[in-house]
Amino acid sequence: MINITFPDNSIKSFENIPTGMDVAKSISDGFARNCVAMKIDDRLLDLNGQITEDTAISFITANDDEGLEILRHSSAHVMAEAVLNIYAEAKLTIGPVVEDGFYYDIDMEPISKDDLGAIEDEMKKIIKAKNTFERQVVSKQEALEIFKDNPFKLEIINDLDEAQEISLYQNGKFIDLCRGPHIPHTGMIKGFKLLKISGAYWRADQTREQLQRLYGISFFDKKKLNKYIHMIEEAKKRDHRKLGTKLDLYSFHDEAAGMPFFHAKGIEVWNTLLDYWREEHKAAGYVETKTPVMLNRKLWEQSGHWENYRENMYTSVIDDEEYAIKPMNCPGGMLLYKTKAYSYRDLPLRVGEIGMVHRHELSGALSGLFRVRAFHQDDAHIFMTPDQIESEVLRVLILAKVIYSRFGLNFHLELSTRPKKSIGSDEQWENATNGLKSALERYGQKFFINEGDGAFYGPKIDIHIKDALGRTWQCGTVQLDMSLPERFDLTYKGKDNEKHRPVMIHRVIYGSLERFFGILVEHFAGKFPLWLAPVQAILLPINQDLADYADQLKSELETYQIRCEVDKRSETLKKKIRDAQLNYVPLILTIGDKEKETKTLSVRTLDGEVRMGIDMFDFVAPVSHHIKERTLNEPIF
Repeated sequence: MINITFPDNSIKSFENIPTGMDVAKSISDGFARNCVAMKIDDRLLDLNGQITEDTAISFITANDDEGLEILRHSSAHVMAEAVLNIYAEAKLTIGPVVEDGFYYDIDMEPISKDDLGAIEDEMKKIIKAKNTFERQVVSKQEALEIFKDNPFKLEIINDLDEAQEISLYQNGKFIDLCRGPHIPHTGMIKGFKLLKISGAYWRADQTREQLQRLYGISFFDKKKLNKYIHMIEEAKKRDHRKLGTKLDLYSFHDEAAGMPFFHAKGIEVWNTLLDYWREEHKAAGYVETKTPVMLNRKLWEQSGHWENYRENMYTSVIDDEEYAIKPMNCPGGMLLYKTKAYSYRDLPLRVGEIGMVHRHELSGALSGLFRVRAFHQDDAHIFMTPDQIESEVLRVLILAKVIYSRFGLNFHLELSTRPKKSIGSDEQWENATNGLKSALERYGQKFFINEGDGAFYGPKIDIHIKDALGRTWQCGTVQLDMSLPERFDLTYKGKDNEKHRPVMIHRVIYGSLERFFGILVEHFAGKFPLWLAPVQAILLPINQDLADYADQLKSELETYQIRCEVDKRSETLKKKIRDAQLNYVPLILTIGDKEKETKTLSVRTLDGEVRMGIDMFDFVAPVSHHIKERTLNEPIF
């Protein structure tokens, strides 16, 4: 008799040894059809696995995130099988699930996106066959024999310990190295799409074989696939690289790969973002500092970057001494702290810096403003006493919400705890983690825990914002650091008149300004709210005789801090209006003889509303209000 305990603590007995699927069917056939895997002792297992002893069980269903990951893992196997059916000489390497789908790296002849259709057709046949996934455990020698014709699999197998369990999964005639688990059968893949092909190096080593990386996406529901494809198409329209060119905001050049060039209109947006950042941070009690972009090797050795981050740093030699361009602002902030002696009365000390940093990224990883080599971080370092952790972290979370909500961005929170490789005592980690957790609980928003995903120097809170398409981006972070205060011997004088070590927070809200800029371009699809738009109003004289008058109006509007342009081109008014709309200028002002004579304005907004005969004051007052208040979706008139 096998006794199974369910999550609600109810118990069901089975006379014969059941599989996970048997247990699921004992609940109901409908429930079993929706099950993907089972969880026993926090281990994910296949549903066809036998349960040989009394245990507690829970089920992973198609509604769970873990269920979707398992589906996509199985989809990678199906894709690999389809590739081998078409390209018999292909050699498989690895095929993991990633944040937004799955991929498989394959050593094969180069193929193009046009070839993906044939692979998809082959996948449909495999899915239609409803092949089951069968697990086998083999010895190392057996595995070496099975994969003797695949040097990549042999390398993986040879890296395993002799005592390590090696499992294989077979679906149909296809067999692969895999830990599992998998969906019960291939027919559960209801909607899938192969998305793209890119190059990759075996084990990310540029000296090794170059592989073809095939990306795909899959769902339990075809409607969700269609929704995802629609989102992808919408994302293409919002691509910040294309919109940046169209709107004359920034550009990228081979002469400085990964280092964006910001145009005059881009700088208007950039400076507006910084003005807002500075206003909110000053109100929150921060001071702003600036540290050098290049510092000597001795400092980077002291901070630990030279030993642990050297390959990502740009270096130079000055007067026979090695220097590095900073990849992070933190060490400079430590030197600033040490220029004064602090008492507990001076803490917390909130110090911000919009610091430009450089990090070496592989050329293949560069992606517009999202992955660059030179960028600005809105760093802040908060130095405090241990009893101030909770309140200071809470202040950062409140500030982040204020700033993100200004752009219409929601977010979720994740708490990452101590990793296996870390510094500091158990007591320090417990106090630091509890401080972050208490702040999160006081903040009152649901948060997720990522066990073991903290930095080696301390636990952290990551802030993931969600844009208009529902995509998430990790921008803000709040990290407790138990390393740098020790390395730089930072102290403050406590109430007992003795020296104490301050607790330090690293935090960013925008994160990388360049990346945040790119996110906003896609979030707003280039249609910035009035306060953020690079050109807030454009004046369109209907003929050249009115150009000088338009210039006068521009100067007058600029006294009210309204960013303006005059379109003096000898184009038709219809063409000028259309171009202004395509450039997403919020306010389009038509200047004709009647407007000049009556000293009024004719205004067209991006939503197509036209208002004529508006007095200058009646125009400036609401526009200035919207700019000053940084409104998002409120109508201007």
